[in-house]
Formats: sequence, structure tokens, C-alpha cells
Amino acid sequence: MVSVHNYKRIENSIFRKTKSLVVSIAKHITSVIKKLVTLGSRQYTIMLIPHSEKQVFNLHVTVFSLLLVALILAGIIGSFFWYGSVYTDTKGALSIKESKLKEAQANLDQLRDETAQLLKSAKNFEAALSNTLSSLGIAAGSLNSNQNQSLGDLSSFFEVKETAQGTLKEVSEIRRLAGYLSSAAEPVKELGDLLNSQSSLLTDIPSLWPVKGGIGHISMYFGQNENPFTGQWYIHKGVDISTYRQGDPVVASADGQVVTVDYDIGGFGNYIIIKHKHGFYTRYAHLQSFRVQKGQKVQQGQIIGYIGNTGLSTGPHLHYEVHIGSDVVDPLKYLNIRASLAGVKK
Repeated sequence: MVSVHNYKRIENSIFRKTKSLVVSIAKHITSVIKKLVTLGSRQYTIMLIPHSEKQVFNLHVTVFSLLLVALILAGIIGSFFWYGSVYTDTKGALSIKESKLKEAQANLDQLRDETAQLLKSAKNFEAALSNTLSSLGIAAGSLNSNQNQSLGDLSSFFEVKETAQGTLKEVSEIRRLAGYLSSAAEPVKELGDLLNSQSSLLTDIPSLWPVKGGIGHISMYFGQNENPFTGQWYIHKGVDISTYRQGDPVVASADGQVVTVDYDIGGFGNYIIIKHKHGFYTRYAHLQSFRVQKGQKVQQGQIIGYIGNTGLSTGPHLHYEVHIGSDVVDPLKYLNIRASLAGVKK
């Protein structure tokens, strides 16, 4: 009982002290508020006295109104500073944007120039391809019709919105050329196949100049000539090619297989015969030495021997013959095929 009584007494004491403290704080706060209200409500008179005899102007203000005006002025001044900062940042950003816009405009002008050059080159390609296909007998008329039906993946790259004046002329032209290039793939493939077959044909027939590097000149042509030893007229069955010296490389004029490597003491001297496709045979005579053996397969342009002066010869030269089966033909007919294609006349 004694302990409970003491506990109650302590509890009441703490409660009284706490209540007293709260009341004291509340009174203090109330007192401060009253003083502030009194101070804020205190009026001051601002008098404007002119130098003349005009009426004196009195302005009655309170502390609260002065504080309000001060806050408003501070807000206005702060707003000016904030606006100035934002304006400076915005101006800098606009300057950067303007610089980038000028750069983009310059790049656009350059792109337009390059596009114009591309269009010019593409038109030249179109004209050249059409002429080539026409000369080779490959139908090129389907290109224009195909390009109107479907422009393919290339043309879809150039999809743009139409302007008030219609589709831009450059884009329209690029679309047309893109369609042309897409539809030109098949004729170009045909052209490539034709060129490949032509290249294969040129390596199968004796069309290459039989002296390496294309050097030398014809000292005696095919057909009726005067025999340099007897002075009588006879049929020269090949062409004589002279370089005025021995040792210049002799090459196979077409792909084939060596069928003869021999020596003829009374005529050809050291000579080689090569068998080619389509019934062609070629003979290379008066050689100084050989680089191939009988039965060996050779390719067009491969060195088979060297110019010499062996056999019945008036000086270093190559006697070159072309046979079709058992018939002897003029070698220049076939040498001129390659020369005509290359724009070179031996």
C-alpha cells in the first residue's frame, strides 16, 4: 500500500509540472504573437512635404504592409534574375541549334550536289547499258516496263512525302533510276554470261600473239611469197614473226595439248605442234629450245619455247602456222579477233 501511494504521488507531481510547463510555453508563445501583432499593427506616417505651399501628403502604413511590399519587391527582383539566367541559357541553346542548322544546311547542299552527280553518272550508265544490250541482241525494252511495276528494295529507300508542288524532281528521278537498276540485273547477268563464254572461246582458239609481250613484227605473210633460198614463188603456209634476236619467249596461242616436240633438219628445225579444241592445230618452228614435252597440257599465254634460228632459216624468227583439220589457214584471221576486241592492230 505504501509503494502504490508513493507511485501515485510521483505521477501527480510529474503531471502538475508538465501541465505547468505547457501552460508556461503557451503563454510565452501567445505573448510573442501579441507583441508581433502589436508591432505589425503599429502605424507609421510617411509625410511628403513639398517646397511649395501645396498640401502635405500623408501616407499611413503598418509594419505588415511594409513587409508585404518588401516581399513583393524581393519576388520581382528574384524573378528578373531568374528570367535573365533562363534567357542566357536559352540564347546559348538557340545559338548552338542555329550553328547545327547551318551545318545541316551545308551538308544538305553537299548531298544535293553529290545526288546530282550520282544522277548524271546513273544516266550515263543507263545509256551505255542500253546501247551495249542492244548491240549484243539482249532485250532491254523490258527494263522500263518492269521499273514502273515494281521499284524493288532500292526505290523503297527513297520513299518521301509529296510537297505542295508534287514529288521532288530529284527524288522522282532517283526512284526511276533505282527501278532501272533493279530491273537491269537480269540483262547484266546475261551480258556477263556472254562475256564469259566469249572469254572461254578466245582461249580455245589460236587468238593470242605467239610471242610473249606482243613484241615482234611479221617479216613474211601467209600465202604466195618468194622463197628466200631459191628465188621461186611458193605458198608460205604460215607467218614469220621476227624480233631480230634469239631467246625471246614463244607462248601458246590457245589452250591445248602438245602433240609433237621434234627437230626437222631440212626445214622447221626445232618445232612444236599443239592440238586445240574445235579442230585447231598450231605449229611453232625454228625454235632455239623447248619448255614443254609431248603430251603436256598448256594454257594460252604459257611459254613453250624460245625464238631461234634452227633448221632452214635466214635469221632468228618464229614460223607460226594454224591448221583446221588438214587445211592450212591464215593465222592473222584469228590473231585479228583479239586485236580487234582490244583495239590493237598487229
